[in-house]
Amino acid sequence: MSELRFYISIGGFESTAKGREIQSMRISREKIVRLSHSIMDVLVASDDVEFIEDRDTIRQKIVTLLTDSLREEEKADAEVRKKITSQKKEILEGSEEWDVLYRKYYSEEMRRMGVQTAPEEHRRG
Repeated sequence: MSELRFYISIGGFESTAKGREIQSMRISREKIVRLSHSIMDVLVASDDVEFIEDRDTIRQKIVTLLTDSLREEEKADAEVRKKITSQKKEILEGSEEWDVLYRKYYSEEMRRMGVQTAPEEHRRG
């Protein structure tokens, strides 16, 4: 039997006049519940999925997994920011250096937590 794993990132990059800044947002409990219903809809529609538990029990487990994953991601974000601010020289958030360090440290934190991060889509040359 294969294991269903998923990872949701709440952080993203948005170009601004000053450069790249990390934009993050919290996902409300209501949105997590809606997302769990969407995931269940996909699973129900799949011919490859056989349910051995009650669907609502599975959906509630999805909510728990999503909530726990987002909580862990918030902890990783806080740890990364702490690492950056503890550098000997001040690195301004939004600067290219801050952005590079954030992505590097964040990837390290995700690996430490056992989460495989997606490769960067755009590498600087």
